[in-house]
Amino acid sequence: MQGKLNVQTENIFPVIKKFLYSDHEIFLRELISNAVDATQKLKTLSTRGEFKGELDDLTIDVKIDSKKKTLTVSDRGIGMTADEVEKYINQIAFSGVTDFMEKYKDSHEPLIGHFGLGFYSAFMVSDKVELFTKSWKDEPAQHWSCEGSPEFSMEEDKKINRGTDIVLHIADDCKEFLEEGTILQLLKKYCRFMPVAIRFGEETVWVDSETDCDKDGKPKRVEKKQPRIINDPDPAWKKSPSSLTDEDYKKFYHELFPMNFEEPLFQIHLNVDYPFNLTGILYFPKVRKTIDPNRNKIQLYCNQVFVTDQVEGVVPDYLMLLHGVLDSPDIPLNVSRSYLQSDGNVKKISQHISKKVADKLEEMSKKKEGEEKSALEDKWDDIKIFVQYGMLTDEKFCERAMKFYLLKGVDGSYYTLDSYREKIKALQTDKDKTVCYLYASDAEEEHAYIEKAKEKGYDVLLMDSPLESHFINLLEQKIEKSRFVRVDSDTVEKLIPHDDSIPEKLSKEEKEKLQPIIEGEIDKQKFTVQLESLEESDAPIQVTQSEFMRRYREMAQTSGGGMGFYGELPESYNLVVNINHPLIDRILNETDESKQKELVHQLTDLALLGNGLLKGEALSRFLKRSVEMI
Repeated sequence: MQGKLNVQTENIFPVIKKFLYSDHEIFLRELISNAVDATQKLKTLSTRGEFKGELDDLTIDVKIDSKKKTLTVSDRGIGMTADEVEKYINQIAFSGVTDFMEKYKDSHEPLIGHFGLGFYSAFMVSDKVELFTKSWKDEPAQHWSCEGSPEFSMEEDKKINRGTDIVLHIADDCKEFLEEGTILQLLKKYCRFMPVAIRFGEETVWVDSETDCDKDGKPKRVEKKQPRIINDPDPAWKKSPSSLTDEDYKKFYHELFPMNFEEPLFQIHLNVDYPFNLTGILYFPKVRKTIDPNRNKIQLYCNQVFVTDQVEGVVPDYLMLLHGVLDSPDIPLNVSRSYLQSDGNVKKISQHISKKVADKLEEMSKKKEGEEKSALEDKWDDIKIFVQYGMLTDEKFCERAMKFYLLKGVDGSYYTLDSYREKIKALQTDKDKTVCYLYASDAEEEHAYIEKAKEKGYDVLLMDSPLESHFINLLEQKIEKSRFVRVDSDTVEKLIPHDDSIPEKLSKEEKEKLQPIIEGEIDKQKFTVQLESLEESDAPIQVTQSEFMRRYREMAQTSGGGMGFYGELPESYNLVVNINHPLIDRILNETDESKQKELVHQLTDLALLGNGLLKGEALSRFLKRSVEMI
């Protein structure tokens, strides 16, 4: 039989080669997906009693013949009759090609739609494609052949075994698909969880010898070649959660991410069949202080066929920090299955995943009887930045997380937002009835300030993630009558303003005399002198930094836009002079100008040293001066 493919334009093959698929390597996934479908259909016919023969070995075979320059995909599925070849191969349901070619002739984007063109992806890498097929029905086998043009040939064949062999005669510009390493890599990428076993080449394994033993009588380990099975047809996400242990989940995690040697913290097993189908396992990795820019850690499958790891839209933005796998036949894909399309189901799936994550975290936040810490407390330091990112980017998740979000004290204790407010409101409510949350970004660097706050009876939080400045702003919006203040942003007396004040020992004239003496020895572009009435026991000079300016500078540096003004401002500090301290009185009354300057330098440098701001030449001068003064 000779004929022409029933298509609406003779330009079908240029379209397939250049526009249909985003990447030529997809052809292998498409052909094996078709082989899997043919095999699954045969299993269904057998289960229903329509096919009464033996199923035998249903393994799909992939073979390379480098001499003949062919790549063959063989299945033992239902096969096709002559009529079915005519229906499914010779008639290509493809419309609007001429309009597309004209409108998008300069585009590299794939066509959008469901065209059933998986078989024809073979022509992206082949000069010629042959199909040998024998139906499960008692009808003659068929041999179909086409050389990448609308002309094809079809005739009866002597093939005896049920199933289909697709033989690709690889084009000269696609010779990489005749290399075992390339095909092995593609099979592992796209097919490693397909539901029918796939065999390709051989692999070497170590087994116990049947004949040789060592001196202790134990069988020696010997190398043995065996057929290589590419895939795991029954992956963990398809199993019931009740049948899996923590070790099973960890084993599967390392199967997904063999180069990730850290253990996941915990996982969520998704299993939904209404109003959409969704299965999968999402793992929580350790996030710590940084957000991994490599976000492609969630793999999307459609009926166990790998689609993409670009899951924007399916997974909320903040959940991109998770690792794992999702499988859904209800996610709409374009013809190449490589790009997601906007759809109501996608939004529902995204919302459901976010809800399941919130459910899991809320469940973990509940202490079990007899336990000192909840499961969430135990993992909090590793996932805090993830939860913050979610609350900052997803309003619904934020509403849920307000119930289980944990604040951590500098002493290592954890509190929910509600319980912490109850703890501090009696002592840390200012004169305006606002509850003041004191925090440190670095417990070591801000140790002196923390201790001063503790002496006042105040409690101090540790808030040290890169998102903290943005997150504090969020909390101030969500928690009524609240204010967050870093412990080094002001003197301890002014961190939480009350109505009482400390009497001043200096007169107005003395303060006016003192101000220029201090200002004359500092960098006025970087430091602003503030004369404050503090306790005599407080340091003579302290360095503080405005909460507002520092926080907004940090936000500008991490947001990347919209706050550029703050990000470009130079760092500025307050030099707080305790006018009640005896040493300040000594400066004021020193008649020797050089000794006066020396004392100002020494006290100022001590304050800077305590904040890690004394460096380089200034630090060297301070050390030399200190030795001389001693």
